[in-house]
Amino acid sequence: MSTIRTTAQRGAALAAALAALHTPHAAMADAAPTLEEIVVTASYRDTSLRDTPASISVMSSELITERAAQHLENILNAAPNVTFASAASRSRFVQVRGIGDLEQYYDPKYYPSVGLMLDELELGDSANAGMLFDVAQVEVLRGPQGTRYGSSAHAGMINIRSKRPTEHFEGELSGGVGNYDSYNLGLVLSGPLGDTLRSRVAVQQNRSDGYIDNKALGRDDSNDFDELTARGRLLWTPTDNADYELSAFYFDADNGHDAWSVDNNRNTYTDQPGHDSQETVAVSGSGNWVLGDALRAEAVLSYIDTDLSQSYDVDWVSAALCTEYTCSGGYDTAREIFHRDRERAVADLRLLGGPSTLAAGEGRYVLGLYANHSDEDFDYAYPSVWYGDFSSSSDYQTDRYALYGEYEYALGERLTLTGGLRYERFEDDYDNSNGFDSDNSEDLWNAELSAKYDLDDDSMVYITLARGAKPGGVNTNASANEPFMSPLFQDYIADNLVFDDETLLSTEVGLKTQQLDGRLSLNLALFYADRDNAQLENWMWDGDAGLWIGYLDSSSDATSYGAELEARFAATENIELFANLGWLETEVDSIDTFDLDVNDFVTRDGRDQAKSPNYQYNVGTRITFTDALSARLEVEGQDDSYFGYYHNGQLDSYDLVNASLQWSAGAFAVTLWGRNLGDEDYAVHGLYFAVDPRDEVGAWSNNTYTQLGEPRTYGLEVRYAF
Repeated sequence: MSTIRTTAQRGAALAAALAALHTPHAAMADAAPTLEEIVVTASYRDTSLRDTPASISVMSSELITERAAQHLENILNAAPNVTFASAASRSRFVQVRGIGDLEQYYDPKYYPSVGLMLDELELGDSANAGMLFDVAQVEVLRGPQGTRYGSSAHAGMINIRSKRPTEHFEGELSGGVGNYDSYNLGLVLSGPLGDTLRSRVAVQQNRSDGYIDNKALGRDDSNDFDELTARGRLLWTPTDNADYELSAFYFDADNGHDAWSVDNNRNTYTDQPGHDSQETVAVSGSGNWVLGDALRAEAVLSYIDTDLSQSYDVDWVSAALCTEYTCSGGYDTAREIFHRDRERAVADLRLLGGPSTLAAGEGRYVLGLYANHSDEDFDYAYPSVWYGDFSSSSDYQTDRYALYGEYEYALGERLTLTGGLRYERFEDDYDNSNGFDSDNSEDLWNAELSAKYDLDDDSMVYITLARGAKPGGVNTNASANEPFMSPLFQDYIADNLVFDDETLLSTEVGLKTQQLDGRLSLNLALFYADRDNAQLENWMWDGDAGLWIGYLDSSSDATSYGAELEARFAATENIELFANLGWLETEVDSIDTFDLDVNDFVTRDGRDQAKSPNYQYNVGTRITFTDALSARLEVEGQDDSYFGYYHNGQLDSYDLVNASLQWSAGAFAVTLWGRNLGDEDYAVHGLYFAVDPRDEVGAWSNNTYTQLGEPRTYGLEVRYAF
């Protein structure tokens, strides 16, 4: 509980200081300001955030602009109990309430615990493409979303909504520059193509040298960003009772991957810096039909093709470093190279019946069918002087079919009950060039039951019980390498060649209220979650065989509980204060792992889940000085946390300061922005092993190594609307 007090004290202190600095004595006599209504689009029907019985954060285009956010990683810190891990050029592995993937190494993962949607398109395992240019809002849903999304949103869902085509012609030309030789250029065109046809096109190029100096090669761009994003939307409304939309999405990233340093700083010594590239082409089509006064149908079809390629310098050093220092054993020329070609086709059909709003005694329903076929071709290579050249290839196919339904009924003017159920059939088929193959099939059940009670016109309380299921499978990396392991590891891995399906039971109680004539908005959620057969990422090092073996361990259960509080207060017409606070307690019952320091298997009891800080906070203010000039100041941070189970290494706590100044006049708008203004070094991922060969620092001793997040960055963004 001390972490709650610490977070609350920080938030209260900052809010009080800001109010004292900026609020005149006569502030309360001003015309009463009000907060804008927020609409959530991630459920079956668009609903007000205040009326949605769930813990949801909605981040607006205003926040994206004021933070100069290019990618999801630039805004997710503002959402309570949401963390992310990198292990690549972008932080694309998301955890909600401590549940989520930490990285992707060898095994294919078609079902990350936290889903990612872009305009009805399932990005899921291609989250590098979570760019924010021309985005209207980002919705973060916490807890199982099993009825709506099934195993695609086992622990939560991130829903990105781009801006829709407009009824009148408009456009925007934007550009920005920043430190680290960063720049971006963007163009948006939107408007009618006829009486019933509207379109929108948005294209942006984003470039930066990144934040690493490669001392071996004398380069400062070995960890760079080079990203092109293009979206097109075509909306056709031939009648009052039907509309159709065709969307296209293209993303091309050719980023560097040179993020790890033997000195644990931003200076690397690799002579073969890696890359992290992604090319995604996707199309989707949807239709909406009004079939009667209280009946309509919806259909969404989508196809996505993604090529992912990643490599890195395995030993992190160069010959030059081992000339300057004495290196035990010299240095290797090894690289690990991963190439994935993914395709996914999805169809989602549903029928929605009942009125748009419910009166006492009325109900409404949703019935739907879902199908998902995915295919991944994976090529792996490990060229090395020490270990020789190794390569393999594999094919992994999954099929998911679901039948789902939801019914919402108003028992009275104040009390509404909602129940949902989803049956999902999961099948997968895997084979690789080493002669290993497997297939699996499972029946999964997801369910949700919630009750919402309106205390008055401005406040409601709710309770939600949700069950999420995530399929099990085969640990392909461990299974394929079992014949090459030493006997001790062969004996251990025999019980971990497969992992079971995971069941997540979540109970959430919440309060949502608006007070002081709409000037104060409070959203509070308390939750408790129980994971049965928790799928936990684990690693072990077989030194005799020279093998790193990664696998999902489902032998333990896990529990978590905590709270989320999001508050906004319009102190005056010109000053808005906000606070987003998260508290999280987690425990893994018992997990066996190989401890590198004792060189033996150990059991860890009562361990915190990885990437589960006890507290997170984001507090600050937005100030409007004049009609043309405004500013934003915020502080955010989180507690320390473990980053794995095979060691006791931790990511340190951190506190970051962000600020921006916005000016607009007519068609022009300018944003001067800065993130991490204190230039604090903070970690977004960690590893624990022996990699440094230098005798001066204790050659080949186990150490914690961290991938650092964004340093102090700042820049200028200019937009011209026409």
